Parts: sequence; structure tokens; C-alpha cells
Amino acid sequence: MKELKFEELTLDQKLGLVHTIKLNGGIKEEDIEFIFDRIKARAVGAVWIQWGAWKWEEYLKRVVETADYPILIITDAENGIGEYKIGRHNPISCTGDEKYAYAFGKTVGFTAKELGYNVVCNPVLDISDKGGARSFGCDKHVIAKMGTAEAKGMHDAGVLTVGKHYPSARDDRSIDSHMAESVSSQTAEQLLYDSLFAYIYMMKQGVLDGVMTAHIRLPNIDDKYPTSLSKKVIDVFRNQGFEGFCITDALNMMGIRANFGDAESLGLAIAAGNDLPLPFTHNPVFESQAIKTAYEKGVITDEQLDACVKRVLAAQHKVMELDENRCKSLTDEEIALCKEIPKAGIYQRTDEGISPTLSRDGKHLFAIMVRNEADLTKPDVDTFTNGWLFPNKVTEKILETFPNSIVKTFHEFPTGMQNYEIFQASIDCDDVIFLTFSEFIAYAGAEAITSRVISLVNALQFTDRVSALIHFGNPCVLSTLPHIPRVLLGGLCDKSVYGAIEILAGLYTAKGTLTYDVKLK
Repeated sequence: MKELKFEELTLDQKLGLVHTIKLNGGIKEEDIEFIFDRIKARAVGAVWIQWGAWKWEEYLKRVVETADYPILIITDAENGIGEYKIGRHNPISCTGDEKYAYAFGKTVGFTAKELGYNVVCNPVLDISDKGGARSFGCDKHVIAKMGTAEAKGMHDAGVLTVGKHYPSARDDRSIDSHMAESVSSQTAEQLLYDSLFAYIYMMKQGVLDGVMTAHIRLPNIDDKYPTSLSKKVIDVFRNQGFEGFCITDALNMMGIRANFGDAESLGLAIAAGNDLPLPFTHNPVFESQAIKTAYEKGVITDEQLDACVKRVLAAQHKVMELDENRCKSLTDEEIALCKEIPKAGIYQRTDEGISPTLSRDGKHLFAIMVRNEADLTKPDVDTFTNGWLFPNKVTEKILETFPNSIVKTFHEFPTGMQNYEIFQASIDCDDVIFLTFSEFIAYAGAEAITSRVISLVNALQFTDRVSALIHFGNPCVLSTLPHIPRVLLGGLCDKSVYGAIEILAGLYTAKGTLTYDVKLK
């Protein structure tokens, strides 16, 4: 493996080293050959190969075999990887214990490294008081503590860390930047005190190798460009001494495309100080030419290009350093801790004077919410793309645990007939237990419980029929529901679903903590 030397690079190589190419299924054969020709010429800084996407193993293997320099091979693993899937990030924080964060970072990092990756875009450092599964919570100290522990585990496993989504500013509009540009009124001083607290803490601990810049505009710092294209916002962290690399969030999101062109955004991103703009498209020839054109037009200066290239080379050098000292195996305890996170993070709140569990011999009605797109005539199909909620498996688990019970499913936006069947089934049952969820899905808008589900729960609770609510994902969406005597909160993972059922049956004790100020009635 040859480390590239800055003084030996040609201009073509420099322009290539600030290019992050997405390499996943759906790409044309001629574009694949273009990519590997560029890798052979040592003119690609990084490739993004999303774990689990179509043909990822084939492309990853070929990159590892082709590159004779420490090219950055990147994936996203917020939910975990391989057998270490825990759902979205918040379950780690809900355990209340750094040992789980470290175990997650190390097991995911080790697995990724064994596959051939050397950069994993974890941990998520976003701070929120509105809830969300892609956050460690609303306490900057907890985020710093958990993020650092996870990053240390990743370093011990030999992979670089990427904190996201810089600057993790509090969003005024709660807009998904896949759909439109988000906005924050925070000033530089407020960022440094609040949102960037975890970033600065991790930087000082030496465990933050890179950051992913977000498509959020901060008009009190830069009223023209969003963070991913803003030197002013990126420099807020650079001025604190951060010397790691910056990679943009996907530039094909509407938060960028609605206001800036596909070609122009690449040049603007590099000019702002992003070392690795991420187009996230399957058009490497166009992207390569766009970067070259931006340089020829003076959008990217020689000084800016050289600074970015040097940071990419420094990241590649660190890949070599970490590889020399990485762990050669995982301990049984680390594996066990990682796999326990979905259950260890389940939180339970029960009214005073009542049992936290339900009779296993009782006749309960379990009402399970599934995605609106789900076909309820085929309940064996996963209702989500990330494999966490299988209605038929949940039903089996419920009937195995509560054998005299009944299970009904309904959509996020339930039909009148689905509600009717739940109402009728409830008459012959002791009580009703709802299983609901809220999950961030790109281009799907804000997380919420629909008004129809609220009406359904309200109607049943008018006669005290609802004895328990088990909710997965953002707990802050529950504020509009009526009071329910037993509430269990878990992560977006099948193990959380099954663990919550066991807790309700008294087979497992809830250990989790709240990470948001949840307004439950």
C-alpha cells in the first residue's frame, strides 16, 4: 500500500482526490470502468459504497483489490451493520451507559473493517429537544459522552469516525433537507455553547476524524449559503482547531438542488472547505468534469484545492496508522453488550399503584400499527426497508407470550374498517395494548402520529380500555395522545419490539432512560 505524497501529485490527481464517488447498484458499466481507471491512476479520494445496497460486496471487493493507495472507502452505519443492527441511534443513549456506546462503535467498526471499509459515518451528534431517533437526545453532555465512547470503539477497531450532521444546529422549521433547505437562527456563539459542544469535546479527545456538513442555512452567520456550501459556517469549527476532513451530506437533496445546480454545488462545496463533496449520484464522469470546470473558472483556487487535498491525504495516512494498531478480534462481552442495546434501551413508565406487567393468561387485544404502504393481506412482509417490523413475527411473539390474546393490524392512517374491527374485537377482551411507531424516512416529512390514530386511541380510552402503549422511535410525538397507565418506549429494531413484549409480560426488566423531555399525559 503506497501513501501518496502531495509534492508528487499532478493537478489531475489533486482534482480527483477531492472527489467522492458513489459506487452502488444501478450504475452503468462504462461509468464503473471510468471509476476503476481513475482509481488505478490514484485520482479518487474516496468511494462511497453503502453497505447492504445492491452489489455492494462485489464493488467493495474490487476497490480493495484495485487500489494500491489508502483510498477512503466509506459507508453509513447509524443502525449498525451485519448482525449488529440496533435500530436508529437513540437506543444507545437510552441505555444511559457509555459501555454500550463503546461496544457498538467497536463491533460495527470491526465488522466494517473486516469487510474492507476504513471510514464509517458515525456517530450522529445532532442535538434536539423535539425528539428524533437520529439523535442521542437533548443533553449536550450526554451526546458528547456517548459520541466519544462510540468513536473510541471505532478507533480501536481501525476505522475513521465522521460526526454528523455538522453543525447539528437546532432547526427552526423542522424541515427534512431531503425535501427543502432547513434553517436555524443560531449564532456562532450559540453553536459553540450548544450544538458544537460534543464536536469540540470529541476533537479535544482526538477521536473526531471528520464531519459531515449539513444542508442547513444559518442566516445569522451566512445569509447566502447553507452550511454544506458555507465557508463561514465551516470556519466556526475550523477556528476552534479542527484539522480533520469535511464531507458534505448528499448534494442530490432538494435542500441543495432547489437553489444550486448539480455542477455548481460541487465547486461551491470545495471552495467552502469541504474536502470531499458527496454528489451521491451515479454520474462520475459529469461530477469529475464539474470539479475540473469549477477549478478552471476560479471557483476553486489553488490554495483551497491544496488545503483540501492535504486533509484527504492526512485522513488516508490515519487509515494506515489505525490499521496497524487495530484490534484483531471482538470479545464475547463486547458482542453481548452490542446485541443487548435494543432491549437495554427500553424505557417503561407505569402509574403508581398498578402492576407494570399484564397477566399472561389474560385476553388482551394487541393493535399493531404498520406503514401506510403495507399490504395487510401479506403480513409476512417487512413493513420497512430496514428490516425491523414484521407483523407476522410480532404476532407470533405476542401469541407465544400472551396465548389467549388477539392481534389486529392497522395503518398509520387507518381505514374505517380497520378501526371497526379493532373496536369490535375489544368488546370481548380485557383491555387493549397499542404498538405504534414514528420513524424518520427521507422525503416523508415530519414524524407524527396521525389524527386518525389519535382518534382511535381516544375513543377506546374514553372507557378506559387502553392499558398499555408500546411506542418505537421518537417519543415526543405522543404528547397528543390521552393518558395511558403503562407506556413503554423502544428503538426502531425488531429486538426492541420483542423485548418490550417480554417486559410487559414480566420476563425482562426495563433498564432504559428518557433522553428527551417527553410530555406524556
